[in-house]
Amino acid sequence: MRSERVFLILWTLAVLAATSAFILHLGLRVKSVELGYELGRSHAKVERLREVKHVLELELASHKTPERVDFVARTLLGMSEPTPDRILSAGRRPEEETPKLSIQEEP
Repeated sequence: MRSERVFLILWTLAVLAATSAFILHLGLRVKSVELGYELGRSHAKVERLREVKHVLELELASHKTPERVDFVARTLLGMSEPTPDRILSAGRRPEEETPKLSIQEEP
């Protein structure tokens, strides 16, 4: 009777240990799969952000072209090249320097 009782206790402990190990393995496996899906979503998000960055870099480059700046200045801001009567002097004009020759007499 005693040996049957010991066997039953040991058998119960073995079954509980195996069940606990199996449940732990399943939990870790589920967590691993969840992390894999999250990693995939993160990679997809990074790829989308790279595409958006590329598009924005192209758009920025197109806005910096002289043709684009001229178009925006003329259409949206109503700018035009100034007429000569609208140009104001910022000071007196520099005088043209005439080269002065100095002649040295020889003794």
